[in-house]
Amino acid sequence: MWLEQLRRRLAQPKTSVQLCLLGVVAGLIAAFFIILFRLTILFFQSLFLETPDDFTTLPTLERVLMPLIAAFLIASFAAFTGFKHYRLGIPFVIHRIKRHYGQMPLYNTLNQFVGGALALISGFSVGREGPSVHMGATGASILADKLHLPHNAMRTLSGCGVAAGIAASFNTPLAAVIFVMEVVLREYKVHIFVPIMLAAVTGALATQFVFGEGSELALITIAPLSGWHYPYLILCGMALGAIAYSFNQNLMLIIKTFKPLSMFPRLLIAGCIASLIAYAVPQAMGSGMSAIAIAVESPDNVQLLTTILIAKLLATLFAIGLGIPGGLIGPVIGLGVLVGTMMAFFAQFISPGTDIAGTYGVLGMAGLMAATLHAPLAALTTVMELTSSPEIIVPAMLVITTAYVTALQVFGNRSIFLQQLDFQGLPYHVSPATEALQKVGIMDDMDENFKLLFSNDKEQIKNTLDAMDSQTPLIVFDEENGYRLAEYDLSLMSDQAINLNYVNLQGISSQATLADAFDMLKDKRSGALYVHNLLDNQQIMGLLRWDQIHHILTIRNSLL
Repeated sequence: MWLEQLRRRLAQPKTSVQLCLLGVVAGLIAAFFIILFRLTILFFQSLFLETPDDFTTLPTLERVLMPLIAAFLIASFAAFTGFKHYRLGIPFVIHRIKRHYGQMPLYNTLNQFVGGALALISGFSVGREGPSVHMGATGASILADKLHLPHNAMRTLSGCGVAAGIAASFNTPLAAVIFVMEVVLREYKVHIFVPIMLAAVTGALATQFVFGEGSELALITIAPLSGWHYPYLILCGMALGAIAYSFNQNLMLIIKTFKPLSMFPRLLIAGCIASLIAYAVPQAMGSGMSAIAIAVESPDNVQLLTTILIAKLLATLFAIGLGIPGGLIGPVIGLGVLVGTMMAFFAQFISPGTDIAGTYGVLGMAGLMAATLHAPLAALTTVMELTSSPEIIVPAMLVITTAYVTALQVFGNRSIFLQQLDFQGLPYHVSPATEALQKVGIMDDMDENFKLLFSNDKEQIKNTLDAMDSQTPLIVFDEENGYRLAEYDLSLMSDQAINLNYVNLQGISSQATLADAFDMLKDKRSGALYVHNLLDNQQIMGLLRWDQIHHILTIRNSLL
C-alpha cells in the first residue's frame, strides 16, 4: 500500500520528495486558515473603519465600547470551550513541538481563531502572527494525523505550518524559515530546512495572490547612512537592548501579578484598560501597523510619537499580559519603528538635510525585535525582506548585535517566549539524546526479520528455535504472559537441560519515534519492544532492542 510505503520513507531522517511535497501541502493548509482569518478581520473592520487598523476615525463611544464588548465575547467563548483550552500563541506551539511532536488540540485552535479575530477587529494591541502560527501548526498537525504519519514527520510538518504562518502574516518567507529554526525548533538540519523553506514560500505566494505583494514597511523610505552614524547606532542598539529588557520584565510582572485572578475577570480588566487607552490615544489601537503609518507621516512630531509610544507600550503589555489572544511580534515591530523614528531626531545633526527617519525606524524595529525575542538572524532577514534595501544591512547588523548582546549580557534578558513557558509550567527542554532520536521514526530501525509463535509450550518453542536461524528473533505470545522474546539462556545450558530465557516485551506504535522507545527502555538500559501497526495493535511489524538505540546514540548521532 502506497500510504504504508510513505510512512516508512518518512520515518527516515532524510530529505525526500515526499516530505517536501507534504511541506507544500502543509503550507497551503496553513495559508488557507490564515487567509480566512485575515479576510474575517478585514470584512468586519470594513463595516466601521475607513482604513483597516486605523481607529482614529471612529466616534469616541464606539471606540471605547468595542474593546469591552470584545473582551466579554472572548471570555464567554473561552468559558464555553473550557478555560483549560486557553493556552495559545507561539509559546504554546513551541511547547507542543518540543514535547508532543506538534500535535495541536482542536479547542485551543478554535479559541485562537475566534479570540484572535475579535481582539484584532476591536483594536487590541496584539499581532496577527500569534494566531497565524497557531493555526499553521494545527493545519500541519491535522494533515499528519489524518495520514497517520510517523511523529518525526509530524514534527517537521508542524514546523512547516509555523513557517507558512509567519510568511503569510508578514510576507517574509526567508525570515519565517529563520524564525522557525532560531526560535521554535532551535536547530538547523538540512532534511528539516528544505520542506520548511518550501512551506514558507507556499504560504507567502498564497497570501500574495489574495492580498497582493505589499508589506507594512513599504511606506518607509530608506536612505543610506554614512559611517559617521555608526557610533550613534551603537548607542541606539544599547538603548534598544535596555528597552527590550524592560519590556520583557514588565510583561512578566503583569502576568505574575494577575495570576491569582481567574481568566474571565482578567480579560474584562484587559478590555477596560484598552477602552481607557482608546479614549485617550486612539492612535495606539490596533496591531502596530497604524503606529508605523503615523511614524512615517509625522516623523518630526516628537511629542505625538512619545504619547503614542507610551500608550502603545501600555496597551500591548496589558493586552498580552492579561491573556488577550494575539501575537507579540506585530506590536513589537510597531514599537520599534516608533522608538527608532524618535532616535532619528538626534541623528539629524549628523546628516543635516537628509531624511533618515525611515531608516532609523526600521533599525529600531530590528533591534527591539532581536533583543525581545532572542532572534537576531530572524530580525535581520525580516528587515532585508520588508525593505528590499541592501543599504540597510550593515547598519541593521550593527544595531541588532549591540541590542542583543546588551540585553543578554548586561541585563540577563531571556526570550519572552521562554519566560512565558517557564511561568506557565510548560516544559520545552529536551536532552540532546532525545532531540537526536526524535528525528528518526521507529519503522526506520525496527528489525522486521522475526518469527511470531502463538504458543506457551516449551518443547514447541525449543523446536522452533532449533529450526530457525540463530540471528532471527522469536516472539512468542500467550494470553497469560502477552508478547515475549524467547531465546536460549546460554549461561545455564548443559548436556542434560536446555533452558529458555524470556524477555517481556512492551508494545509501541509504528507512529512513534526512537525517542519514545528510548523513554520506555532507558531505566533498565536493556530489553526490547515490539512494534505494532498504529491501526491494528494485533499486527506485529517489527522488533526494536535497546542495543539498537544505544548504537544510534553512540555511532550515528553525528548523522542526525
